[in-house]
Amino acid sequence: MNDLDRAAQADFANRFNRTATGLWSAPGRVNLIGEHTDYNDGFVLPLAIDRRTVVALATRTDRVIRVASSFAAETVAVSLDELVPENLNGWSAYPLGVAWALGQFGADLAVLPGFDIYVDSDVPVGAGLSSSAALECAVAVALNEVWGLNLDRPTLARVGQLAENRVVGAPTGIMDQSASLLGQVDAAVFLDCRSLAAEVIPLGLNPAGLELLIIDTRVSHSHATGGYAARRASCEAGARIMGVPALRDLSVDDLPRAQALLDDETFRRVRHIVTENQRVLDTVQTLRVSGCAAIGDLLDASHRSMRDDFEISAPELDLAVVTARAAGAIGARMTGGGFGGAAIALTPTEFVPAVQAAVLAAFAAHGFTTPDLFVVHAADGAARDGSPLN
Repeated sequence: MNDLDRAAQADFANRFNRTATGLWSAPGRVNLIGEHTDYNDGFVLPLAIDRRTVVALATRTDRVIRVASSFAAETVAVSLDELVPENLNGWSAYPLGVAWALGQFGADLAVLPGFDIYVDSDVPVGAGLSSSAALECAVAVALNEVWGLNLDRPTLARVGQLAENRVVGAPTGIMDQSASLLGQVDAAVFLDCRSLAAEVIPLGLNPAGLELLIIDTRVSHSHATGGYAARRASCEAGARIMGVPALRDLSVDDLPRAQALLDDETFRRVRHIVTENQRVLDTVQTLRVSGCAAIGDLLDASHRSMRDDFEISAPELDLAVVTARAAGAIGARMTGGGFGGAAIALTPTEFVPAVQAAVLAAFAAHGFTTPDLFVVHAADGAARDGSPLN
């Protein structure tokens, strides 16, 4: 049992005056490439990371759900009989939303017992590392087990997405939950967001002498705010005008026709999605044929597209990317939904200290908030942590 597990177990006992039945955890994720392509039925290549959210849980003999966490003082209580999206808000909407969403996928909430749950996490919030999906997926695997639902992992990913869309109000795709549930050590998850077909793609970072450095700008963002929703609306408008079900159905060869039909802003939004889908496919092929040391240019091109065409970067993210590349990273890009959050820099192990020092100095020189820098490794997906506790 690691420190996070021990803390969650102890804090559950302190908050609820009883012992948790078990501990479950799920990882945050980094998207290696493929940004905003998921809700356009496209391709993504995320990886689960070794930062996790842990839930300690025990069922009850009544219909009450109580949720508590290390990052909020209050304990939120609601009856299963009142578990509807309209009654859920704040941080507790994430775990409670998952319980509601399981009911939409076959769980008979009229007969299932309530539960107490305590949440702890070392996934940074607001950094673009999907702390929300880590929470949703940890709760989903826990309830899937204790409620005896036997839902498979692709279905649990859809449960987490539904909770985020309907209960939290963030119009996200299915990438984050899929990465958190399907991830494996030293591998990325190549996901077709239309068919939900997933393939594990070995990365081989360690043999190549490379590290994935996270530069958390500490510029917080929220997917439930207007920027993300506006980009999604532009994509839907572009697909409608182009006469296709989703932008997934366009190729690079369609871009001249798109430019003729669309206004400039909508065209640039469409161009990002179309070229980003192609970059995902190219990255997967490059990993298979040439290895991870050959994908740097694709990461760089992805950032330029998000900065210029999709316009979701921020000055801090741009500075992080430019500085990391100048200090020795072989490729860098912002990751996540944008408007803040984190950048990733694929960096030779021997250059990691120099990249970190250069980024810290650049942020200080620009008067930006000091960023948080740390290396992550591709990790396994959501699971029960250890054996039952009682």
